Amino acid sequence: MANYKELEGFSVQTLATDPDSASWVGSIFYNSTSGTFKIVKPGGGPAGTWASGGDMNTARRTYDNTAGSQNDGLVFSGYTTVAVGNNELYNGTSWTELADLNTARYASSGSGDVSTAAFCATGLTPTRVTNNELWNGTSWTEVNDTNTGRNSGGGSGTSTAGLIAGGEATGIGTIANTESWNGTSWTEVNDLNQDRIIMPLVGTQTASLAISGKNGPGTVTYTNVEQWNGTSWTEIADVNTGRATQGASGTVNSGLVFGGSSTAITGVTEFYNGTSWTEVADLATARGNTSGLGSGSLALCSGGSFPAVTAATEEWTAPDVVINTLTTS
Repeated sequence: MANYKELEGFSVQTLATDPDSASWVGSIFYNSTSGTFKIVKPGGGPAGTWASGGDMNTARRTYDNTAGSQNDGLVFSGYTTVAVGNNELYNGTSWTELADLNTARYASSGSGDVSTAAFCATGLTPTRVTNNELWNGTSWTEVNDTNTGRNSGGGSGTSTAGLIAGGEATGIGTIANTESWNGTSWTEVNDLNQDRIIMPLVGTQTASLAISGKNGPGTVTYTNVEQWNGTSWTEIADVNTGRATQGASGTVNSGLVFGGSSTAITGVTEFYNGTSWTEVADLATARGNTSGLGSGSLALCSGGSFPAVTAATEEWTAPDVVINTLTTS
């Protein structure tokens, strides 16, 4: 009978502490402190959990207006009892107020890959607007408007290469319109296959996901997910829980969707591995109208409403590896 050394080329190592490097994945070791044999398995997004972060300064519904990462992230615009232009920066511990938007709004579409460069387009003031503003790390500047005024669409990409899709337009209702931003102007491109509102986009101008959403003012929520390749939208694997007003983060190959509402407000979180969606750990507090930013392994859920607007923040953290103790049973 083959032994472990013959199979793996080395003997079982003895360690006093569990390793935390992905280079150990697949290894079996003996932990001399606990007196047990253990195996190192892959960590990453599916192994993550939510934990409380620092509260925002202004409690509000935020929905899909973020830029940056979990430890250097920006959230802007929203709704308290009125539209607001508040702009706050998170450093991984606490939030700091920065310069407000020129046009206070909510249900807008914004994005950015870093906290010092973002766009915020469309939304409600409460009047529906086409306004688009750029953030340079210090202040917001009005730039060229979108072609279609809308609210409750999704936004992805950067301040020089952005994308917005879906939403609700005056006299039309729910739309599938998609527009691409080159840093100077907006161009109409191919529509979503399914018109929808309050579904977030995650990714880049040429590789984004449009996740779930609903059919306008009705109660039907979609499980549909579409992927944008820079030219057109394609239906891919559905989420397990259809919802709207949810937060999302990540990329087309490693994404998270969390919170939102279907028949009720939910804290359900799902992870996407580029092929399928898997239910993972729920938010500590169910909420809708929330924003997400970051990656599949380090994400942030901020603001939202249930039963009233909230300043609460939760952080999603996934380890590089998972250690399991081996048993003889």
